[in-house]
Amino acid sequence: MKKIFLLSLLLLLTGCNITVLEPKSETASEQAFLITFSFWIMMIVVVTVFILFARFVWKYRYTDSRKHDLPKDVKGNIKLEITWIIIPVLLLIILAVPTLAITYDQSPEWTKESDDTGVAIDVTGKQFNWMFRHRNGKEEMDKLVIPEGESIILNLSSEDVIHSFWVPELGGKVDVMPGKELTYEIKHPQRGTYQGKCAEYCGLGHADMTFKVEVVSKQAYAQYLHQ
Repeated sequence: MKKIFLLSLLLLLTGCNITVLEPKSETASEQAFLITFSFWIMMIVVVTVFILFARFVWKYRYTDSRKHDLPKDVKGNIKLEITWIIIPVLLLIILAVPTLAITYDQSPEWTKESDDTGVAIDVTGKQFNWMFRHRNGKEEMDKLVIPEGESIILNLSSEDVIHSFWVPELGGKVDVMPGKELTYEIKHPQRGTYQGKCAEYCGLGHADMTFKVEVVSKQAYAQYLHQ
């Protein structure tokens, strides 16, 4: 039974395509950094616990020579108690500082971007398609074309139910609410073609609610707007 479970787990893992760890924008790179950073902090804790566990199991293991020994009565160790309180607190602070800074900087806003610091695109989700509208009025369904190296300002809204806008290589999931407009920024995407999707179950056609993202040169984007 154990072998069957391990084999099933292995097959599941081989089917995983963790594109969030292959960032193609500044926004996605910062998010991938948080994942990797928190993983290694977790590994420090895990390795430390397992080393101590193995040491104590070996040190205090049952043997014939000590089966009649009575353990020493220990009432506490102030230095050790302070140590295992301070170290976790320090690790949490080390993890919290970049997490709060990046999360606060990248959090979507309920106010529409009004300046000209980036390329603004209106994104509308509806069962079961995505509509993209550029500044000059050009519209295209299920295909988003953006210029590389720019700040992309997405004004997200929904016509019906809650959707979730997600392009794993370019940025994290953003819930799209009906009747409200949410602004999300993708910083400096790299040239390439990426697959986007709705990451929130929104009905029977949810699995087909995908779209393609093409990051092209600035010149190619200018030409695209006037096609």
